[in-house]
Amino acid sequence: MNLLIDICHPAHVHLLKNIYKRLIENGNDVTVTVKDLPVAIKLLEIYDIPYVYIGQKSDSIGKKGLMQLLYDFKLWKIALKKRIDVGVGTSVTIAHVSKLSKMKSIILDDDDDEVEPLFVKYAHRFADSIMTPVGTHRKSPKTVFYPSYHALAHLHPNYFKPDPSVLKEAGVKEGEKFFVMRFNAFKAHHDVGVVGLTIENKRRLVDLLSKQGKVFITTEKNIDDEFKKYQIKLSPEKVHSLMYYATMFVGDSQSMTSEAAILGTPAIRCNTFVGKLHTLNEIERKYDMTYGFLPQDSEKMFKKIEELLALPNLKEWWKEKRDNLLAEKIDYTAFLTWFIENYPQSIQQSQNATPEFWEQFK
Repeated sequence: MNLLIDICHPAHVHLLKNIYKRLIENGNDVTVTVKDLPVAIKLLEIYDIPYVYIGQKSDSIGKKGLMQLLYDFKLWKIALKKRIDVGVGTSVTIAHVSKLSKMKSIILDDDDDEVEPLFVKYAHRFADSIMTPVGTHRKSPKTVFYPSYHALAHLHPNYFKPDPSVLKEAGVKEGEKFFVMRFNAFKAHHDVGVVGLTIENKRRLVDLLSKQGKVFITTEKNIDDEFKKYQIKLSPEKVHSLMYYATMFVGDSQSMTSEAAILGTPAIRCNTFVGKLHTLNEIERKYDMTYGFLPQDSEKMFKKIEELLALPNLKEWWKEKRDNLLAEKIDYTAFLTWFIENYPQSIQQSQNATPEFWEQFK
C-alpha cells in the first residue's frame, strides 16, 4: 500500500514511530509529512524517519486558517503524485485531502468532542474513519473504538525500554528522589481560554518538591528566568526514560500527564481541562494513577502531593497499578498497523469486535 503519515505535533512522532517502522517492514511505501516543528523534525531525524517538509506554523488563530489552505494544497499534490491509498494522523489536512483525492483518511483522536469543537467541525466531517479510545465521548458513526490509549503506541512494554543512562545525564542516581515538571504553552486551536499553573503555584511547587529531591523542568517555549536553573536540556527521545525513573510528575500538560502515569510514575495535573477528557478521567478514576485539579483547587493539589510523598514504596505501588492497566489494554501499535493494512475491511471487523478479537493485540 501507498501510505501517508502527517505529523502536526512532536508527541505524534512518538505516537506513530513504531507504526511507521512496522508498516515499512511489512513492505508498504510510507511518506511522512511534517510542518515547521523543530522538536518533531529532530525526533524524526533521531528515529531515522525520512520526511517531507510542508511549511511553517502560526500561533495566530486567523493565520491558521490561511495556512491550512496551503497545507491542504501541498498534501493534495503529494497524495496525487504518490498515489496514496490511506492517510493517517491527527491533522485536519488529511481529512480535507481525502475529499479532494482518492486517498482515504484515518484520523487518530483521543479527545472528547466537547473539548475540540473546531476539530470536530473541520476534520471529523471529512474523515473516512476516526480512531478513538473506548469510552471517549464521540458522536460520529465513523468512529472505531479500541481499548487502549495513544501513549501505549510507544510506551507499551513491547516497545519501551527505559534507558538508565539518562540518570547520569541528569546527575541523579537510580533510586534517588527527583521530580519532572512540565509547563505548557497552550497555543493549539483547542487551547483557547485554557489556563494552567499560575506563576505563584509554579514557585510554590518548585519550593515544595526541591526540599524532597532534584527538580527538572521541561517547557514548550521560553521559561521564566527564575526557573531556568531547573530547566533540563535533554534530547527529546530521552524524556520518557527520565519520567519513568522520576518520583513524580507535576505539570499542566495533558499528554505528559498520561504518559507519566502509564510509565508507572504518579502524575499530578492542574489546568482547566481537568474533568473534561475521558482518557485522563479513566486513568485517574479507574486506575488511580493520576490526579487532576482545576486552578482554583490548587490547595487540594498541594495536599495530594504531600500525601503521596509521605507514602512508603510509592513507585512500587504505582508499578502494580500500571500492571493492572496493561492487563486490560491492547498494544495500540499492533492494532493500528493491522487496521491500516486491512483497510477498509478492518472497519466492520473492529466495530463488531468481541473481547476475543482484542486479545490478539495484547
